[in-house]
Amino acid sequence: MGVFDVPLDDERAQLTAFIEDYRGAIEATLESLTEEQARRDLVPSATTLLGLLKHVTWMQRVWFEECVGGTPRHDLGLARGPDDSFQLHADDTIASVTAAHQEACATARAAIADLPLDTVVTGHRSGPRTLRWVCLQVLRELAHHCGHADILREQVLADQVPRG
Repeated sequence: MGVFDVPLDDERAQLTAFIEDYRGAIEATLESLTEEQARRDLVPSATTLLGLLKHVTWMQRVWFEECVGGTPRHDLGLARGPDDSFQLHADDTIASVTAAHQEACATARAAIADLPLDTVVTGHRSGPRTLRWVCLQVLRELAHHCGHADILREQVLADQVPRG
């Protein structure tokens, strides 16, 4: 179900549809790219297309597995902070990072499937949050990073276009 097909009176379905739309959109920024293009450094930070997908995977695991699920990020084997979550390792590939993202999304869906949006979750470092707040935060971060990914993809693909 797309974001425009969701009933107007179903807040949960609306949040879910927008989150799913952005999850798909950030993965789509890697379609038809080479490994080199996905890793290309175009900005001074560690932000690359593949690094963005790795970061949003980390971000969703933090919010849904740590905050909602209550498992500390150390126990989850996650990077300590957001800056570290962009770092690519030699064995990171488009396929492996995409698979990790899809697994994190499936885990997130399962973690919240039976919880009302008003559920208070207590695994966040700065205190309790409602599930609604967590979903909105994830949506905000996904949208933010999709914008970055769109621009980076445009830059990567512009290198392929002959200039005249």
